[in-house]
Order: sequence, then structure tokens, then C-alpha cells
Amino acid sequence: MVYIMNTYGYLGVCFLIAVENLFPPIPSEVILTFGGFMTTYTRLTVPGVVIFSTLGSTIGALILYRVGMALTPEKLEKLSNGKLFRLLGFQKEDIKETVGWFEKHGKKAILFGRCVPIIRSLVSVPAGMAEIHLPLFLVYTVVGSTLWNVILVSLGAALGASWETVLVYLERYSTVIRVLLIAGAVVWLIRYGKKKKILPF
Repeated sequence: MVYIMNTYGYLGVCFLIAVENLFPPIPSEVILTFGGFMTTYTRLTVPGVVIFSTLGSTIGALILYRVGMALTPEKLEKLSNGKLFRLLGFQKEDIKETVGWFEKHGKKAILFGRCVPIIRSLVSVPAGMAEIHLPLFLVYTVVGSTLWNVILVSLGAALGASWETVLVYLERYSTVIRVLLIAGAVVWLIRYGKKKKILPF
């Protein structure tokens, strides 16, 4: 990543952030904070890195949005009738409820989800499934991504050679998010199991 950014500058930043959206294990935190650090010893500027990283975020988000749109109601119904879904006790009504929730609250989810590790990449898929209007999706994606990018790039520029210090705190932030996601999933599964009477307690 460092080689690509040093070699291709803004285009490297844009490319890496786009790829990071498609493959979440690639850390945007490293790309953005190092990009901020690069503004202290190259011709790159903070506004430039923010603009191109936001462009990369939008490109990646659009691809995932299209993936979500490809999951038509017919395909979702076929998926809900699969062995795995039946084994877990899911029904097609559950998918409809999920899509319905996103249609109602999806705008907030897109905006704030872009500032949350892990979720920031995946939130585009249900947005496409719920067929959130593309202009609105783009506005919320750009605003949320810009906020995230400004914070991390600015921190990288402010800390300079000590830019990696930010990663320590961001790792703690990411750990908290992971714990909350796991806890939320466990609570949801327990409630779902009780509702469907597939749990013995």
C-alpha cells in the first residue's frame, strides 16, 4: 500500500480506498493516516488526499450498491428457500422486514455507517437491495465518507512521522465496534430463536 501511494500519489490513494471498500480487511485507517503523513513531505495536500479518497470510497460504494440491486426479490426469495436459511429458521418475510427497515432508516445508516469500521463497506449492499434512490445514496455516501476521510487524513498530517500513533486508538475503536456487533448479533439471535421457538429457553 505504501509503495502504491508513494508511486501513484492521489490516484494510488483513490485506487486503494476503492479496493478497501470492496475488501474490508484492507484497513482504510492505514491508507488515510499515511496519506495525511505524505502531505508533510510530498506535493500531496490534505484537501487533495481527502477529495481522491472520497472519490475512491464512492466508487467502491457504487459497486456494492449495484451488487445489492442485483439481489432482486425473486433471487432473495430463492435464497430464503435455501437449505441454510431453512435450517436457521429464516423465512422470506424476515428478509422483507429487513429490507423494509432499511427503506425506512437506510439514510441514517448510510451516513453514520460510513464512519464505522467494517460496517462502512457493507452498508452499501442493503442500500442497493432496498433500492434507495441513487442521488440520495450518493449524497449520504459522500458526506459520511468525507467526514471520515477529513478526520483521519488531518490526524495523519498533524502527527507527521508519528502517524502510526493514530492506529493504536483506531484499533481500540474497531475492537469496541466488533464487540458491539457480536453482542448485538447474539442478542438478536436469542430473541429470534425465542420468537420462532427454536431455542429450548
